Amino acid sequence: MIAADQVLTGRDALLAAANDHPYVRHALRRDQVARGWRHGDTVGWLLPPGGLSAGGAVGAPGPALDVFAALSADGTLRPGQSVNLPRVTAAEVAARLPVARTGEWDFLWTAGPPARQPGQERVVRLTGADHPALAALVEEAYPGTTSRPGDPGIVDWYGIRDGERLIACGADRSRGDIGFLAGLTVAPGHRGRGLGAALTTGMTHALFARYDHVALGVYTVNVGATRLYRRLGFTGTAPRTTVYLG
Repeated sequence: MIAADQVLTGRDALLAAANDHPYVRHALRRDQVARGWRHGDTVGWLLPPGGLSAGGAVGAPGPALDVFAALSADGTLRPGQSVNLPRVTAAEVAARLPVARTGEWDFLWTAGPPARQPGQERVVRLTGADHPALAALVEEAYPGTTSRPGDPGIVDWYGIRDGERLIACGADRSRGDIGFLAGLTVAPGHRGRGLGAALTTGMTHALFARYDHVALGVYTVNVGATRLYRRLGFTGTAPRTTVYLG
């Protein structure tokens, strides 16, 4: 049995309980039927099957672990699924859940577009005709990314060209009611020239035409990227741990 202080049904109820936290606004799509709970000062949820994540939480990690451990024990959560928790150590997770691996990252957001950057005007929206070039660039520059051409979760691709060659790209992976950037990368031979700042800024400006916040995720080990994003105004921070269940 799950020990929760309040059962929450629907996106609006979850957002109200979480005080419209930007991560919750991102994680819960408008077209999804979400169900969740409040446990102490933590708000958590389960998502319909078929997505990258089975659920998540914001607030204190302890109450989130309590609930997800119960959901794992009763078979609601299964091996191969993942949940996104507030930052928690691998040892704390392993003591409560069957874990294959964990990953630490930061959810960063901004409530306003960055200052203009040199080269920002070179950022263009790409089309289906660019998918072969996108696939080649992603494979060369960011083979570990989960954002690839043809992914149905991607709304749009943006990029920077050097002549006819695509040398930088990023995905608009917005799914809730804030914009979300993903898979940003620059060709190895073109790094160190400000293209990452130009790409991030150009994409962020484009998404602010539709959203009041824009966010992205960055692995904690990627110190250089974190420094860049903070310089561009992505100062809102929610430290996260993704738990891949074994």
